[in-house]
Amino acid sequence: MDWNPALYAQFAGLRLRPALDLLMQVGDLPPGEICDLGCGNGAVGPVLAARFPDRRVVGIDSSPAMLEQARATGAYADLRQGDATAWMPDAPPALIFSNALLHWLPAHAALLPRLAGFVAPGGMLAVQVPHQNPAPSHRLWHDLVAEHFPGRFDPSTAPGILEPADYHRILSPLGGLSLWETEYFQVLPPAADAHPVRLFTSSTFARPVLDVLSEDEAEQLIAAYDLRAARIYPREADGSVLFPFRRLFFTVQLPA
Repeated sequence: MDWNPALYAQFAGLRLRPALDLLMQVGDLPPGEICDLGCGNGAVGPVLAARFPDRRVVGIDSSPAMLEQARATGAYADLRQGDATAWMPDAPPALIFSNALLHWLPAHAALLPRLAGFVAPGGMLAVQVPHQNPAPSHRLWHDLVAEHFPGRFDPSTAPGILEPADYHRILSPLGGLSLWETEYFQVLPPAADAHPVRLFTSSTFARPVLDVLSEDEAEQLIAAYDLRAARIYPREADGSVLFPFRRLFFTVQLPA
């Protein structure tokens, strides 16, 4: 199923901040385009265009609905629908910038050297991915679907990433590597008919789980998640929730 841009955009500011933190680590670049790989609804596009005003910014995404939203930003010189695992640039980009995409893609040990190989000499591959799968917010979706609908969902198909040491092993031979992790203590606003953590995760991590269920089954699972999440992530007096969320970052500067 396609993405829901409106649901994803409910937490636009919280989702954009890691991209800005990643962009702060991008320094001087050689000539070439800027590629926003997995551009989604184009939230990062205006920032990339402002940071690199004299360069073409190109967006790649698999979702037609998200690309329509990205087009409305006016930030991209070109937008293309495609699978990032098969994508190839027309010319070596100066920067491949990928915010919250690669955890949806398999075989990082092959994929990352492939992407780095496209980058112009002296250019950079810059990546941010959630590192939240071990947390209750994400484990709970898998636990509940196994409890209520056993055998319906295969956890091996869920988005996920390798351990930091694995990325160091894969990436350090490719160029100058910087690898770090940040835990964001996000304040999610009150919601009248849903637990805030469920709203945050249902538009992303929970999509593969909910997609295998009927509408009635999904409603049953959502209700169970709200009840369990309320105990794990208690609401503040105003109904908001403090939600810790870990993200992994790395940049690889290719040899000039």
